[in-house]
Amino acid sequence: MEQEFNDIIEPIVSLEDYQKLKGIAHHGLTRYDHCIRVAQGAYRISKALKLDYVKVTEAAMLHDFFIDEVKDMGGLKRLQQHPRYALENAKKYFNLTPMQEDVILTHMFPVTITPPKYLESWLVDIIDDVVAVYEKSISTRRDLKPVKAMMFLLVINFIKLF
Repeated sequence: MEQEFNDIIEPIVSLEDYQKLKGIAHHGLTRYDHCIRVAQGAYRISKALKLDYVKVTEAAMLHDFFIDEVKDMGGLKRLQQHPRYALENAKKYFNLTPMQEDVILTHMFPVTITPPKYLESWLVDIIDDVVAVYEKSISTRRDLKPVKAMMFLLVINFIKLF
C-alpha cells in the first residue's frame, strides 16, 4: 500500500513549486506535511469505499497547493480564498477532473459557503478538518513543553524556599 501511495503522489511532490510547501508553516507544522497526511487519509478511505482513490489522493495532495498568494489576507478571507489559489496552481501542472476541482475548491466548506458536489469532496473536507485538529494538538503540545518545564522549575525552586 505505501508504495502505491508514493507512486500516486510522486508526480506532485517532484514539482519544484510543491517542494516550497516544506518551508511554509501550517497548523504549527508544514503545509507539505499537512497535505501528505490529508492525502494518506483520503487514499485509505477512498480505496476502502471503492472510489477512484487515485484521483482523490491527487486532489487531496493539491488541496492546499498555494505558496504566498494569501500571506497578506486576514484569517477568514485567507480561509475563503486559498482554495481558489490552490486550484489555479494545480491547473498549471495537471489536467484535473471536475471532481478533483471540486475537492480543491470546497475543502473549506462551510467557510467557503458552496457545499461539495461529490462524495469524494466531502471525504477530503472532513479528513482535512480532522487532520488540522490533530496537527494543531501536536504543535500545541510541543509549544507547551517549555512552559511545562519552566513551571516545574518554578515549583521546585518555590519548594526549596521552605
